[in-house]
Amino acid sequence: MHTFNKRLFLLLFSGCSITAPLMAQRKASSDNKKDTIPTKATDQKVLGEIVVSASRKPVTLDNVPSSVTVITRKTLENDLRVTTDITDILGREVPGLAPGTQTNSNVGQSLRGRPALIMIDGIPQSTPLRNGEVDMRSIDPGVLERVDVLKGATAIYGNGATGGLINYITATPQEDKVLSGRTMINTTGSLTSLKNSVGGRVSQMLQGKYKKFDYIVSGVAEETGEYKDAKGKLVGPNYSLGETDSYNAFAKVGYQVTTRQRLQLMYNYYRSQQNSNYNVVNGDILNGIPSSGVLGKPAGVSTGSRGNHNLHLVYQADSLIGGTSLNADAYYESRDDIFYVSFGRFAGSDGQSHTLDKKKGLRLMLNSPLSNNYNFNGTLSYGADLLNDVTSQPLVDGRVWVPEMNMLNYAPFAETQWYLWQNLILKAGVRVEKVNVSVDDYNTLPLSTSTPSIPVKGGELNYTATLFNAGIRYNRLPAFMPYFSFSQGFSVSDVGLALRDAKVNDLKKINTEAVLVNNYELGFVSEHKKFRFELSGFISTSKLGADMIFDPNTGLFNVSRTPERIYGFEAALTYQVLRNLDISASYSYVEGKSDTAKTGGSYNVYLNGRRIAPPKVTGSINYRPLKELELRLQYMGVNGRNRFEKNTTTGLYNGNEGRVKAYNLVNFNANYKVTPRTMLTLGIENLFNEDYFPARAQWFMIPNQYAKGRGAAFNIGVVVSY
Repeated sequence: MHTFNKRLFLLLFSGCSITAPLMAQRKASSDNKKDTIPTKATDQKVLGEIVVSASRKPVTLDNVPSSVTVITRKTLENDLRVTTDITDILGREVPGLAPGTQTNSNVGQSLRGRPALIMIDGIPQSTPLRNGEVDMRSIDPGVLERVDVLKGATAIYGNGATGGLINYITATPQEDKVLSGRTMINTTGSLTSLKNSVGGRVSQMLQGKYKKFDYIVSGVAEETGEYKDAKGKLVGPNYSLGETDSYNAFAKVGYQVTTRQRLQLMYNYYRSQQNSNYNVVNGDILNGIPSSGVLGKPAGVSTGSRGNHNLHLVYQADSLIGGTSLNADAYYESRDDIFYVSFGRFAGSDGQSHTLDKKKGLRLMLNSPLSNNYNFNGTLSYGADLLNDVTSQPLVDGRVWVPEMNMLNYAPFAETQWYLWQNLILKAGVRVEKVNVSVDDYNTLPLSTSTPSIPVKGGELNYTATLFNAGIRYNRLPAFMPYFSFSQGFSVSDVGLALRDAKVNDLKKINTEAVLVNNYELGFVSEHKKFRFELSGFISTSKLGADMIFDPNTGLFNVSRTPERIYGFEAALTYQVLRNLDISASYSYVEGKSDTAKTGGSYNVYLNGRRIAPPKVTGSINYRPLKELELRLQYMGVNGRNRFEKNTTTGLYNGNEGRVKAYNLVNFNANYKVTPRTMLTLGIENLFNEDYFPARAQWFMIPNQYAKGRGAAFNIGVVVSY
């Protein structure tokens, strides 16, 4: 294995989000300890050979032939001093990911132009059968150890990851004491208009180790006040994160059966719902007037996550016969996400829908050494995944909009990785997806603009896909470590959307064909002492797409199943200028077109804003003027994008095709250690009070969601450790 001093590099940049795999910690050497200013007990350890979700077995920094971004615990803590919105945190920290929406929905927050599979410790949160695009807000970021983001199509964890995967890794005990903990209390509010904007957050965490047991438990409760824009006016309340109550309960217990065997059980509950005192007032897009609100009880029930449960049992065994290791786990996930009331959408009455999803899964993976030769070292990972996913989208009043879809997904896989002469890494794998989706007979809900309900004969949908991945990386020269990868991704697409919009009377006549994506990536990493730079370019193609196209004749969105090609590049750097001064920056660009004529090569129509985000620039400066004081400035610039013509009848852009005007946002956060166990924190969101519309509000072209971005806001907190 290449012996470049990666551990020193990771120590120097442990306060930054870097596009590389990071995880396990080791005690620092005395030399490394001299070069850091510890902010907590665990900071006295060195981030070493860190494992990410880039493979089904442990993979370290040198061994990943593709682009991976990891948001470390230190970065999460910095971001949480400003905002607890995980979609905003990810949008700022991950190159290639669209900026956050500032709502409880992540509609349009694509990863390299395609949907990402959201996971918690490998448990899928996304519902590709009926993608409500609310899966990013699945857990409170305060209980996360880090976030792994693997970019580009992948079949590593199953269907739905055509754009990559985002894996939330939950916290593990960091102290050897029987009992230790941390209490955090925060107050938040608007700096442009304090009235009714004040909110609060309380977080309590306990952890410990006793003999063969270890545990960590956490509880979080948060209430936000009204969100105000740069002029002190109410941000349009439809899907806003203002006036939102959130709760998170987390527990993880581990038992070391022997030195080579471990059992672990994790449970997490998350609930986040808006309880607004306002009815939305539609914005006037033509005249640039944002949506707002008037006092009154909104129709329907509270929107957001009514409850997301995750239960996960893991068994690990090392050094079995022939040095084989075993990882087996079982999981259960259940969620209920509620959307806003659709006025006038259904014939005869309004309607409010929610997606119900239950997943049960088993996974088995073995990893066996193939050769332990110093210059010719190889391993083989193999196993199978079994998933049962039951998803539906009824209306709150009991009417069935999308019938229950019962999916059984079985997928055997194998992957081999070789290390040749310590510098050349080769990886190749195969996965076979076998999917069966059963649907009972159902009747479509009549829309106000369509014919009466259509009875649809149910049945079964069967999919089989063989997916391949391969990658190569060469680490001989730290100044230039190139890599290339090819990977395929598979998704059953949004079957539920096709079912609810059916115009035929038989399931077999509906276009529910799955999406198969080919992803090619070429890049390199350059490292020299305290400097790191990564550049990667990618192309993603699929013979079938799943683009949401607006139909101006009906005012509805339809799914376009045309060939697609998406391409772009990303650049990211980190540099320790001084012992107490770090900087980082990134740039990401993505573009995509579809072949509407299906000619096989003429990609003639741009993909809309729901799929393709405008170019994004980010940067940060971390400065530690004193041992007890740390300061951070974070910048995000969203560039403009204008690809479509206005509708000649309305004078407006069609839905999802709106022009995005550029905007620039700066956040500031600071923390000061009053005592070794007490820290004061301060965060300022939108430091310079930029008056703007978030990108989604601009391209979405939906009057009730044409809302301004949040103006300058504060977050003041105290952290007590014991």
